[in-house]
Amino acid sequence: MERAGRAAFEVLQGSWPGVHRLAVLCGSGNNGGDGFVLARLARLAGLAVTVVQVGDPAHLPADAAASRDALRDAGLTPVPWNGQDLRGFDLLIDSLLGTGIDREVTGDYAAAIRAVNAGDTPVLAVDLPSGLNADTGQVMGVAVRAAATVTFVGMKRGLLTGDAPDYCGCLYFSDLDIPRPAYTAVPASAERIDRHDYRHMLSRRPRTAHKGQFGHVLVVGGDHGYAGAARMAAAAAGRVGAGLLSVATRPAHVAPMLAGLPEAMVHGVANAADLRSLARRATVLAVGPGLGQSDWSAAMLAAILDLRLPTVMDADALNLLAADRICRDHWILTPHPGEAGRLLGCSTAEVQVDRYAAVRAIRGRYGGVCVLKGAGTLVDDGQGPIGVCAQGNPGMASGGMGDVLTGVVAGLLAQGLNAGEAARMAVCLHAEAADLAARDGERGLLATDLLPWLRRLVNP
Repeated sequence: MERAGRAAFEVLQGSWPGVHRLAVLCGSGNNGGDGFVLARLARLAGLAVTVVQVGDPAHLPADAAASRDALRDAGLTPVPWNGQDLRGFDLLIDSLLGTGIDREVTGDYAAAIRAVNAGDTPVLAVDLPSGLNADTGQVMGVAVRAAATVTFVGMKRGLLTGDAPDYCGCLYFSDLDIPRPAYTAVPASAERIDRHDYRHMLSRRPRTAHKGQFGHVLVVGGDHGYAGAARMAAAAAGRVGAGLLSVATRPAHVAPMLAGLPEAMVHGVANAADLRSLARRATVLAVGPGLGQSDWSAAMLAAILDLRLPTVMDADALNLLAADRICRDHWILTPHPGEAGRLLGCSTAEVQVDRYAAVRAIRGRYGGVCVLKGAGTLVDDGQGPIGVCAQGNPGMASGGMGDVLTGVVAGLLAQGLNAGEAARMAVCLHAEAADLAARDGERGLLATDLLPWLRRLVNP
């Protein structure tokens, strides 16, 4: 508790060096004890500190009560919460609720959280923003909107997905000097993934390389009016290094797609037999970008379901799959929350309540690897902890981003990565490329803006 309070105070000093008037809101659990330590250190450093006790102090655990007593010895006594106005301070410290919350916040705690959020005073959250579920990232009725969060011992997986990106602000971590062997003794339920974890998988190419060594991606999609989606997926597969690109689409789209993407072999496909013939030349399938849900779309999906090629399934391929609930071990499913809800027979909101449970359920029901897109994209390959990518930005909320991701996954599969590796690396590449492209602004970011950055990132 002493180490946690000191770590939080160091973040305060580093992030708000000019702060003078400070209000620390402490709950009646151990999280409140961390706040008492921070308040004592701030007081000793000469800051003007007000400590507000929310909840019954008689319920304080022994360590938290000892920290409160040490605060009193330093000349500062907590005042009880009575609905006071929290505006007028330079900084608020949220030390109300910890990791154990599993139900909606009510009573004085809910009132205190609303008061914290009522003004424009920045907030530092201790361990996690109060009201946020540490396991899922769901807001439990109401939660503190922090400018920064400092978390301890282990990164809480709920801080990286769900509602959390809107509540955590800048995220800091301190292991509190816990010995490293203690970490190896506790299995992780999730792991944070980054492009650098996988960069060794795309080594320098031999000088004698030829296109046949890097796979042949066949994109299946582009129903009437949706040819752009298939084109973006194919372009993304090429930009990350696939050797050959083909597109199977509506015959009417062949000429315009060739004009926009001359590197691809574009085929007008009218029936399932035509598609099966094309698929025999491919090493990887990417099915769904712009596929639609027409009779033609259903015939295209049916034509590839029994092929054993590595396959990326996205968009309307997933919506059509939801009606059949077929399980395969050779595909990668890449739903956004709405598509995930259809795959599971539930609402989008139910998916977002616990994204970790949703990605596990989809992989368990349909097999293969599942990528659940969204803020804090999750990857479950069934081989270990769920991967969570904390990169990406709101500029990605635009049409075509998912089509580009489909192409990236397919392009990596074509170069020999296994399904789990390809999914994880693709998610990280896609998110980092979007962050680099967003340097010019998040608003107005287009999916095709990622393509030049993808090429840079796969050539470290």
